[in-house]
Amino acid sequence: MLKLYDTYKKKLVPFKPIKKGKVGMYNCGPTVYNYVTIGNLRAYTFNDFLRRSLEYLGYEVTQVVNITDVGHVTMTDEQKKEVKKSGEKLEITDVDDGVDRMEKAARREGVSVLEIARKYIDAIFGKNYEKVKEFEQDGDFGKMNMLKPTHLPRATEYIDEQIDFIKRLEKKGYTYVTKQAVYFDIQKFKRYEKIVEQKFEDMVSGERSHSKDPDRKHPSDFRLWQLNQPDHALQWDSPWGKGYPGWHIECSAMSHKLLGQPFDIHTGGEDFIKLHHANEIAQSECAYAKPLANYWLHNAFLTVDGGRMGKSLGNAYTLQDVISKGFDPMDLRYFYLQAHYRSKQNFTWECLKDAANARDHLIKDLKTMMGEAQGKRIVSVQWKKKFMSGLEKDLNTCEALTATWELLRSDEEAKVIVGTILDFDQVLGLRLDKVKVTDVKMETESRKEVEKLIKQREKARQSKDWTAADKIRDELLKKYRVKVEDTVEGQKWGIDE
Repeated sequence: MLKLYDTYKKKLVPFKPIKKGKVGMYNCGPTVYNYVTIGNLRAYTFNDFLRRSLEYLGYEVTQVVNITDVGHVTMTDEQKKEVKKSGEKLEITDVDDGVDRMEKAARREGVSVLEIARKYIDAIFGKNYEKVKEFEQDGDFGKMNMLKPTHLPRATEYIDEQIDFIKRLEKKGYTYVTKQAVYFDIQKFKRYEKIVEQKFEDMVSGERSHSKDPDRKHPSDFRLWQLNQPDHALQWDSPWGKGYPGWHIECSAMSHKLLGQPFDIHTGGEDFIKLHHANEIAQSECAYAKPLANYWLHNAFLTVDGGRMGKSLGNAYTLQDVISKGFDPMDLRYFYLQAHYRSKQNFTWECLKDAANARDHLIKDLKTMMGEAQGKRIVSVQWKKKFMSGLEKDLNTCEALTATWELLRSDEEAKVIVGTILDFDQVLGLRLDKVKVTDVKMETESRKEVEKLIKQREKARQSKDWTAADKIRDELLKKYRVKVEDTVEGQKWGIDE
C-alpha cells in the first residue's frame, strides 16, 4: 500500500484517492521571469517522479502545473535593505508595495512583460510545448525527461476565474477593500493559526514594516487583488477597480477549475508551507467550505557546497550551467534520485560527477546485458515487487535505485535483467530505453572467444599470475573492444565506448 508523508498531518498516511484508480494532482510551477535553477528543478523532478510512480502503481493521473506570469511580487531593493537592518528574514516575499517579478525582469532586459513571459516559458517548457504531446529537447523540462502535465495553465488565462473566486469570498465576508488592494482577512479563518503554527498576535511578515497601506487590518492579511498601480503593465477591470490578481489566488482558482475541490495531492517546495500554501488553504476552504487537497507533499531545499543557493552568491546554477560543464541532464536527474525528496540534498560538482559515473556504469552494464539477452525480454514479478515496495514507502527513490543495481548484479538471465530494468525506467525516467542494442552486439563466435578469455583471466588472477591476467586484458581490449574491470565482486566487462 502506498503511504505518503502529509506535511500538515505531520505523519505517514495511507493514500486513498477520491475516485478509485484516479488521481488529481496540482504542482506549483515556475514564475516565468528568469531561468529556473537546479534547486527549482529538484522540485519539478520530484513532481515528475511522483506522477510516474502513481502511474506505475496503476493510477490514472491528471496533473496540473501552473505558470505564474503575473502577480508574484517581491521586495524592492530598498525594502530588502530595511529588512537586513531590522534583522527580519527575507523568505516572505508577498509584499503589496514591492515589484512584480515579471515587471522587474522586463525592466532588466528592456523588453515587454509579455516578451519576458514568452522567453522563459520557451526556455523552461520549449517553444512548441502547447502543440506537442511530449516535451521537446529545447526546454529544460524536455531535457530533464519530464512527462508533459495534463494541464499547464497560465495565470493570465484565468483572470475571470480569479475574479469570480474573490467575489465568492467577498460574498461570504472574508475580504475587505482598501485603496490599495482587496485583502483576505486571515483572522476570520481561525484554523490559520494552526496551519502556520503561530498565534495571530505573534505573526510577523515581511509586509509588517514595509506596507504602505495603513488600512490593512493585520500585517499578514494577503492580497487577493492589487489596486492603485497605474504603471503596472498587465491590468484588468474588476468590480473593485482596475488591477491584477495577487499571487496566491491563481492556484486556488485554477485548481478548482481544472481538478475540482477537494482534489487528491498538492505539492510544492518547503518554503511554501507557511506562506503560499497556507494562504491557498485559507481562501479555498473559506470559499467552498471543504478541503482544498487531501494530501500535501513538500520537497526539501537543495543546498550548494553546504550552504544556501542564491543569485547574489553566484551559485544559483541552471541546467545550462550543468550542460556547459559537460554533464548530461540525465546525470542531474540521477543525482536527484539519490536522495529522498523530504531530505535536504547538497549539490557539489564532485557529487554530480559521482552521479554521472554511476549512471555511466549503469548504462554500460545494461548494454552488456542487452548484447547477451536472447529471446523476448521478461519483466520479473519478484523484482518488480521489490522496486514497488520502495515507491510505496513515501516514494523512496534511494530504495528504488538500490533495487535496480541489485538486479543488474544478480544471477538472473540477461533478458530478465534488461526487461525488468527498462520497466523500472518508466519511473526513474533516465532514458534507458534509448540504449541501442546494436552498440553492443557481438558475433556468436566472437562472444564465445571473449567468454573463454574472461574465464582464462579469472584463473590467472586466482593463481596470482598478474602478467598473464594483464596480457589477456590487453588482448580483450585490442581485439574485441572489451574492457575488463576488477572489482571486489569479481570481473566486470563490457564493450568499451
